[in-house]
Amino acid sequence: MKAKKGKTSNKNKKLEEVLIQVGLRIAKRGEGALFVVGETKYTPLIDQSVPPFKASNNPKLLESLALMDGAVIINKKGFVIAYGVRIKTTKIFKNFGTRHSAAISAATGDNIVVIVSEEDKKVRVMKKGKTVMQIDALQKNVEKDVSKAVKVLETIGAGTVGAVGTSILFPPLGVAILPGIVIFGSAYYLGKLIQKKIGK
Repeated sequence: MKAKKGKTSNKNKKLEEVLIQVGLRIAKRGEGALFVVGETKYTPLIDQSVPPFKASNNPKLLESLALMDGAVIINKKGFVIAYGVRIKTTKIFKNFGTRHSAAISAATGDNIVVIVSEEDKKVRVMKKGKTVMQIDALQKNVEKDVSKAVKVLETIGAGTVGAVGTSILFPPLGVAILPGIVIFGSAYYLGKLIQKKIGK
């Protein structure tokens, strides 16, 4: 049973990496996007003519669909099941636009949300209603460190992320684990992260 869990974790890790890499390409062009992995309430804005496909196997098609107005919905098995959709917004993300409010609203349960900001050219990963990681698309060669950053996030466990919420303009707690990559969380969570960094 443990092996099955590890396999799922590896699939999630690969999918997260693909979403972040696609997000960085979109951010560098000064455009925005929103990816939701999991279940959320949404309304299609356009006809869904592209059949479901595995997101990690076709990043170029994923990128094209992400550039349409609305969000891309991916199920837990990694298949794109909808695109160009409006997420039902239940929360407001202060100091940011409607895409960020949709993102924080969708970041519930075990969902993984990756949002690309056209304003500040940053890619943010949200889990359990919190921003857990932020990547600056303008940082030189940041793409090379995405795999390491996702691995750190998975190793420590985003479930321990604490009192950051949506306050990311001036985050009270955050550790730059690599140039251009910040992980947010509670003092306990970040203390574990710093110990791991020092230990290596």
